[in-house]
Order: sequence, then C-alpha cells, then structure tokens
Amino acid sequence: MLDCRDEVLFYTKQLVNIGSIVNTNGENEIAQALYTMISSFPYFIENPSYVIKPQTQNDILERYNVMAFVKGTKGNSNRTVILMGHLDTVGIDDFTQLADVAFDPDQLLVELKKEKLPPLVKEHAQSGEWMFGRGVLDMKSGVASNLYLLKYFSEHPEELDGNLVFLAECDEEDSSYGILSGVKDLKSWKDEHGFEYVAAVNSDFVSPRYAGDKNRYIYKGTVGKLLPSFFITGAETHVGSAFEGLDPNLIAAELTRQIDYNPDLCNEAFGETTMPPVSLKQMDLKPNYTVQTALAAYVYYNFFIHSWTPKDVLGKLKEQAHIAFEQALKLYEERYQQFCKISGEPCRELQWQPRVMTYEEMESELIKAHGSEYTAHMVEFKDHLLLDASLDLRMYAARVVEEAWKWMPDQSPAIIVFYSSLYSPRIEVAGKTEDERNLIEALDAAVKTVQPEYEEPIVVRNFFPYISDMSFVALSDDDEALDSASRNNPSWGSKFFVDYQEIRELNVPVINIGPYGLDAHKRYERMEIDYSVKIVPNLTYEVILNLLAK
Repeated sequence: MLDCRDEVLFYTKQLVNIGSIVNTNGENEIAQALYTMISSFPYFIENPSYVIKPQTQNDILERYNVMAFVKGTKGNSNRTVILMGHLDTVGIDDFTQLADVAFDPDQLLVELKKEKLPPLVKEHAQSGEWMFGRGVLDMKSGVASNLYLLKYFSEHPEELDGNLVFLAECDEEDSSYGILSGVKDLKSWKDEHGFEYVAAVNSDFVSPRYAGDKNRYIYKGTVGKLLPSFFITGAETHVGSAFEGLDPNLIAAELTRQIDYNPDLCNEAFGETTMPPVSLKQMDLKPNYTVQTALAAYVYYNFFIHSWTPKDVLGKLKEQAHIAFEQALKLYEERYQQFCKISGEPCRELQWQPRVMTYEEMESELIKAHGSEYTAHMVEFKDHLLLDASLDLRMYAARVVEEAWKWMPDQSPAIIVFYSSLYSPRIEVAGKTEDERNLIEALDAAVKTVQPEYEEPIVVRNFFPYISDMSFVALSDDDEALDSASRNNPSWGSKFFVDYQEIRELNVPVINIGPYGLDAHKRYERMEIDYSVKIVPNLTYEVILNLLAK
C-alpha cells in the first residue's frame, strides 16, 4: 500500500481552497495553480513539454484544461492509462451565511459545529473522519488522488511499463467543453508520442445508493443522460372566454403528471435500473402579463439510459405525450360539460385531437411546405439568436422551435418533442473487446488486493449513476442513435456541436474510482477521509500496474 494519505489530503485542501465555480474566472485560477504546481515537480522541470495548459475550443468562455504525462522506463510499451477528473464545482448559494468559508474546509467545520445540525451530519462533523466544503467530494479529492499518482510515477517511472496521462478538465458541471477539447488533445498526443490508450480511470465521487448502504462503489462505464423537451401549443383566448381556447399549461401539467417519476421510463440493463425521469423546468412562454392565455408552454425532463438509444427515448416519449394530450383533452371536456351544465350555456363540440410530433418530423413538414425560404430564414434566425447571451442552450432550443412553429400550415394545438441539451452517451464496459476484458481483470485484481486494508465492502457495478465526463471518451451507441440525437436538437450546429466521430476514434474503456461521501451539490457536502485519500489512490495505483503488466 502506498503511504499517500497525508499528501492526498494536502492536495485536496489546496484545490478546494480555490473557488472554481463553473462559468466563473475561478476555473482559470485553479487551472493556472494546478499547472504551476505540476510544472514545479522535478520530472516536469526536466521535461517541461510534458505538461500543458490548453485552452478549450469552440467555447464562448476563455478557460483551460491541465494535462501532463509520464513516460515509463520499465520497458518499451506504449500502452497508456488516462487519469481524468474535473476541476469545476457548482455554486455556493446553498451555503447562505457560510458562503465566505465554503472553500475553507477547516474554518467551515468550525462554523458548522456552532449550528444545529442533522444527527448524521453532526456525528460526521465531530468525528474527525470527514472533510466538509464545496468541491471536496465533487470532485477535488479525486483530482488530488490523480495528482498524487502523477507525482509518484514521475518519481518512479521505472515502475511503469507504459505511460500515464493526467487530464484535469474544466466545465464538467455545465456543457463539457473541457473534456470535448481534451479528447482532441489526447488524440494529438497519441499521434505525437505514439500512445496506445488502453483505459481511462475517472475519479468522480460515489455515494450510498440507499439509507444504510455501507458499500463503496466502483463503476464500469456510465449512465447516459438526455434532456427530452416539449414545446406545447394551445389555442389562445381571453380569460373571460376561457373555454373558447385551450391552455397549453393544462397539457404541460398532464405531461409532467405522466412522465415525472414514471417507473415505465426506467431503463434496466445488466440487472441495474436507472432513476426515472424528473422535471427540470416547466413554464409558459408569455413574456409578460396579459389576460390572454399563453400561446405555448415549455417543459423538459432529465432522462437516464443504460441500453436505450436517443431514438428509443423519442419513441417512448411520443407515446407518453400522446397519452398526456388525451388526458388533458378528456379533463378539459369533462370540466367544460360541467360548466355548461351549471351555467346554462349550450355546449359546442370540441375540435381538438391529440397531435404529437418530433422536431425532425416538424422540420420535414416545414421544408416540404416552404422549401429554401424556410431553411434560409431559420439559419438567419439562429445566427441572430446567438447574439442573445441571456439564452442558455435549453432556452435557445426552445426559441428555435417557437420560431419554426410559426411557419406550420396547421396551427392547431400540438406537442413537439426534441432534445434541448448535450447528449451524454451511455458507456458499457462489458468485456466485449480485449481492452475491456483487460480493464475488468485489472480492476478485479486491484479490489482483491486493497479490500483487506478497508473494513467496508468495495463493490463493482456497471453504470456510474450520475452525469460525468466519462461519457465522452468512448461510445457504445451506433451512428444511427447519435444521428437521432443531433437531428432532433434545434441547437445542433449553431449553438453547439459534438464531434462524436473523434470520440469513437479515441474509444477508450473507462471506469470510475472516486472519493466516497455524502450530499454532493448540497450545503453539507463532505467526504470520508480514509477511503477517499488512502484507499482510492491505492486502488487506482493497482489498476494502473495491472493494466500495464498485460
């Protein structure tokens, strides 16, 4: 076992002390600090070109990754393992009056002890076995573990029959510009140095899966993440004549009732099941108050997948949207009939029918109806929309669909299903290739070696259950699945673009060995020190040696 505890703990505190909230200058500050630190190691003083701080590409912000590598001297192999982890964190609004010490684990602990804490949080705060602070769990202790191993192997290259690459990327918490640029740099190093990438080890956090769960998890591959979105049109009317129109918010409400927490939309593979979808936004698109009902509503949902493709999900959600539309119209008619009965007004026959289509289907209809006039208008509209810095990727997509809808020959109420954000692909590591089999064997051997040094069970599962940059170093989807995601994303090619072919060319199997803790993205974010700064580096160390011994 490597005697790494104190050093990894030291690096963790140094990284946490630098507030690196995503989309702020803190991302640049931590990249520069890490680059300076690595550059000061003797190995990199002798080999300064082995550490770089490349700027992200096609990014609206100026920010940087940090990359370094050690060439082993044990033999002549070019087999190379990648260690990866992100430097950015979420914000600190949840720390309220303690925001000033959110990035200072020692002082934060002092202040937390003065508060009335939940029982388990209090127990951990008083134990001396847990570290609190924004980013301490997600995921700077993981980066610290990788940093320690980079330094260790730079001092002991004779242990490596191959090479080690370190990648610390920005922007994992938003749009993954860091890893998408990192893939290009990894490919460049592959060409320049002849690296043969055989595996990647990500170091994002792990947590209990349920109350009382004592397991410390390692994950092979990762869950996929989609953001299915729905543009919903109704029939506007004055509120004084409410039943002369159809409120799109009613349809949106039924849609959320149909999709939110629906177990039928959980995806099982290899005996593991995703969390069901849950709404992340529900709104109408009225810019201000009027006494007219809304023209349109907009909702989107988080959606995890293990084996389904983006095309599969669109098909399933078209069905769910059709059910929700029918339910909304049924409820509307029931209430209309009841209103007519109590008011004495005569009832008219309702003319609306459920109408659901994908963005791709709508585009096809519009091009057929209007041809180049429509396509030229939409190119100009998208370019103009890019000038509005207030629009994030999700709202940009909604505005594109809203504009396209104006060209529809049939303006009767409808639901348009599309994707409004980046697709983070699912990754399977199931032993289908030699590299996958070698990685699984190396991991199993590492767990067997290290488990006796730790009292709680170290358990291997198939899918990392959170969104992560693991999704962008390999692909399990075929081109048809990826094309479905891009063709149904209104932002594709204008607001964002992912070169999936580059990822397919890299295509390195990836696992996650990361710090253990609780309440990531929350006020009481904390990591268990012993596992995170002692066991994690040793597990990763064993995986590296086992892989390069193949």
